[in-house]
Amino acid sequence: MPELPEVEVTRLSFADRIAGARVLEVRLGKPLRWPLGCDPEHLTGHTVGAVRRRGKYLLLDLLLDHQPGGLLVMHLGMSGSVVFDRYLPPPGRHDHFDLVTSLGTLRLHDPRRFGAVVHAAGQDQGMAHKLLSGLGVEPLGEGFDAGLFHQALKSKKAPIKQVLLAGEVVVGVGNIYASEALFLAGIRPSLRACKISRPRAARLHAAIRQVLAQAVSQGGSTLRDFSNAMGQTGHFQLSAQVYDRAGLPCLSCETPIRRIVQQQRSTYFCPVCQKP
Repeated sequence: MPELPEVEVTRLSFADRIAGARVLEVRLGKPLRWPLGCDPEHLTGHTVGAVRRRGKYLLLDLLLDHQPGGLLVMHLGMSGSVVFDRYLPPPGRHDHFDLVTSLGTLRLHDPRRFGAVVHAAGQDQGMAHKLLSGLGVEPLGEGFDAGLFHQALKSKKAPIKQVLLAGEVVVGVGNIYASEALFLAGIRPSLRACKISRPRAARLHAAIRQVLAQAVSQGGSTLRDFSNAMGQTGHFQLSAQVYDRAGLPCLSCETPIRRIVQQQRSTYFCPVCQKP
């Protein structure tokens, strides 16, 4: 599943190129996870403004006659990706949304159809509010404070890995990046979040920022078929310290990396470097 770094990399790869484009047509393929929420023709004539990100969602601001015209909320689902280009072939069987603009076509490709594109009148209205209002703080933003992070963890009795994945305390720390950040911070994934001391929470706070920033700089992770809007794949998985390295020696102490399953997700850790 594309996580925060992959979504941010995707945003960076087309945001500047589509800004100011006039919507000429919207083409829909097979139904996605949620309906568009408006008649496709309603979007014709709008202008694309800023392209933002909230957690794992892409937000395309729309303007109509230089006034706010709502926004499109886009989610890549389990296997989705977008491409933006002036010259695209006709939509294939897994291409389910085309935003045809004066500067090119933004296309959502999603073989499993767990992704979605939803129109809302504003970020705090309709389906946008339902999808975005419960998200935690952005880990790469100024609002991600180490002290507040520790305070939030104190109220969570679940294992720290599960708390990170839930997205209520901090948003977008997906499976790969949670394993990597916990290794960097020296924290066992099964440790209850409420048991983490302030100094250890501060180390985890810094590790989350470091891991996610590194992943964005390396184009995200391409485990199967992720690519950005220019068709470029990511390389973070090549520098992973523990993820998908079960049985291989820890790069710090040479102890074999272990794999456990938490809420049906694989977790990787070093039993020596990561203390319970």
